[in-house]
Amino acid sequence: MIAVLLAGTTLAVTPDMTLAQSYRFNAVQVDGNARIETGTILSYAGIARGQTVSGSELNDAYQRIVATGLFETVEIVPRGGTLVINVVEYPTVNRIRFEGNRRLKDDALSEIVQSQPRLVFSPTRAQEDADKIAEAYNQQGRISARVTPKIIRQSDNRVDLVFEVFEGRNTEVNRIGFVGNKVYSDRRLRRVLETKQAGLLRQFVRSDTLVEDRLQLDEQLLRDFYLSRGYIDFRTTAVNAELARQRDGYFVTFNVQEGQQFRFGNITVVSDYPQADADQYAAVLKLKSGAVYSPSLIENAIARMENLAVREGLDFLRVEPRVSRNDRDLTLDLEFALTRGPRVFVERIDVEGNTSTLDRVIRRQFKIAEGDPFNPRQIREAAERIRALGFFETAEVNAREGSSPNQVVVDVDVEEKATGSLSFGGTYSTNSGFGLAIELKETNFLGRGQTLQLSTSGASNNKNYSLAFIEPAFLGRDLELSFNIGYSETESDNAPYDTKLSQFGVGLAFPLAENSRLGLRYNYVDSEMTTATGVVIGPILTAEIARPKQTESSIGYQYTYDSRTSGIDPNRGVLLEFSQDFAGLGGNTQYIKSKARAVAQTRVLSEEVTLRASFTGGVLNYSKGSSRTIDRLGLQDDFIRGFEPGGVGPRQRDPGGTYDDALGGNMYAVASFEAEFPLGLPEEYGIAGGAFYDISNVWDVGASGAGQPNLLYNGGSLRHVVGLSLFWDTPIGPLRFNFTKALQKETHDEEQMFNVSIRSTF
Repeated sequence: MIAVLLAGTTLAVTPDMTLAQSYRFNAVQVDGNARIETGTILSYAGIARGQTVSGSELNDAYQRIVATGLFETVEIVPRGGTLVINVVEYPTVNRIRFEGNRRLKDDALSEIVQSQPRLVFSPTRAQEDADKIAEAYNQQGRISARVTPKIIRQSDNRVDLVFEVFEGRNTEVNRIGFVGNKVYSDRRLRRVLETKQAGLLRQFVRSDTLVEDRLQLDEQLLRDFYLSRGYIDFRTTAVNAELARQRDGYFVTFNVQEGQQFRFGNITVVSDYPQADADQYAAVLKLKSGAVYSPSLIENAIARMENLAVREGLDFLRVEPRVSRNDRDLTLDLEFALTRGPRVFVERIDVEGNTSTLDRVIRRQFKIAEGDPFNPRQIREAAERIRALGFFETAEVNAREGSSPNQVVVDVDVEEKATGSLSFGGTYSTNSGFGLAIELKETNFLGRGQTLQLSTSGASNNKNYSLAFIEPAFLGRDLELSFNIGYSETESDNAPYDTKLSQFGVGLAFPLAENSRLGLRYNYVDSEMTTATGVVIGPILTAEIARPKQTESSIGYQYTYDSRTSGIDPNRGVLLEFSQDFAGLGGNTQYIKSKARAVAQTRVLSEEVTLRASFTGGVLNYSKGSSRTIDRLGLQDDFIRGFEPGGVGPRQRDPGGTYDDALGGNMYAVASFEAEFPLGLPEEYGIAGGAFYDISNVWDVGASGAGQPNLLYNGGSLRHVVGLSLFWDTPIGPLRFNFTKALQKETHDEEQMFNVSIRSTF
């Protein structure tokens, strides 16, 4: 007998027969099949009874049966006038298990593998699944991970498929370096990259592993960073990732060429569109000669001009930037040409991949609709807005030709991610004991793009409950609707009184211009003060506590101007905020509360040092009734550094110290100047330093203080504080440690020389 073996299968023919011979079988017999029908196997073979076949056709039949992947062994044996097909079926998969996996859970691995219970076991597919699992670990930085598929035979021709996982150690990025950079330090460039060095808390950091795709993104991020700062010739010549000898870490090196910095030269506008006045469009540019070149500034200028064209009713106007390079003076002359673009319309917008998020949430990120003139820039901007939602792992937006050459179809392909979070926290104080805080937040509620937040916190003496809801596109427009309701009971550790407060608020916010936004709001507050147990208080607090429950019904607005992301200089920005609330629409009080905030920031010394100046102030003016301590300003505001809460401002204190009541003030003002800088510590520590100088004051208790004895600092004086800060980026958030010294204070001010807070960002 001549036997031909292939992947565990056998084709057998008699010795006196060759593949060139012809055969005629009176019968075709199938043996060994239990699960797969005989007719199905015969259909794969393609040999009928009485059919004349050659030896090569028998081989072809054998190959077709093998190719099904249903059989462990196949044997075709001619026996006289009978063709016998012997098969051994692959078993079915009973269940799939994973052993040895800790970093990647079973649910995550189950989504990777193609093998499934109740399907036919395939050794090839099982090995492919093992390779996919190993690759998933590779993406997690575990390049030494090994996965072995094994089977455990069960009854009824079933098997359990077990993937034995050896995860190996995490192969981290130990060091990221740069070669060729002169303008910006390695420290500054490392902050640009998505890939991070392994730090002290590396067990909590997932960006410290080497991922090839991430390195490609890093190259683009470096390019964008330099290009936004005028280095138009910047390029990355090479990226080298060298594995340490112990195979426990990578050393990544970016070889770069920075080139020279270019600025804008002459900026002009010309019109090839008869209805478009070049001077009119030049007036909205907001670009200045001598400014550092940046592609984003050009994009913003084009957007302004195209928006003007829409308002003027000029369809298909396109703005073509023409750049002329002047190497002698390192400038780029820029000419904006107003031209008539092709008459192309948006046929439709197709959205795919969203299972929870409603189509309209994605569609409203487009400023164009079906039937509108096609504008490639608007499509790119819509793609950025979709990614900025935070609902998707990936979001791809592309345009293709539609049913005719003058129509396009916009394809949106997204991959969703989890948008809900459940947070737990705890507090402890000697007076209140342990407290628990729970917060449930969903930023894509019911797939509508809405935010729903529930929170509760409390200890034995304090309770807080709140509910907040935000609709970012009320009535399908760029109009944010917000709603909040809350209740709190406090037995303050820092004040000789207790409070109960209920509040309800609703607001609307919308953009006014490119960098400005206006918010309108209504608030209702029901509050009362009660006497704390076992404390002695002064006459002012006694009178305020004796008042009946106070209700406030107010309307207000807030104007915000923010140039931090769209300004001419990427290293500079300004934030301006002004708000007012008018109480008296019901309730038993009437007042006007005004607050203002101004912050300016710049980065110097190759962006290593951040300088920041800010001013914050407020005025509370009552026309009916008078303010209470819990209504006034400056008691709970954490921007008055160097002092305890309520440690600055008016207070009523008897000479013997029997009572000492912080009262807050109807007016406050704070000016702050600070610098943030590196300390020279290894970057992986995540620690930076800072220094600041603050000037502050809180004053005026209003009518409550009229004729009252022992009232101190009602007019007050400026307090001066200097301090040093440590900034530490931790897995629980960026922390700030302040060490302060009051240079000028009042006698009975309560100084706080050290405090820890969550770092705020500008």
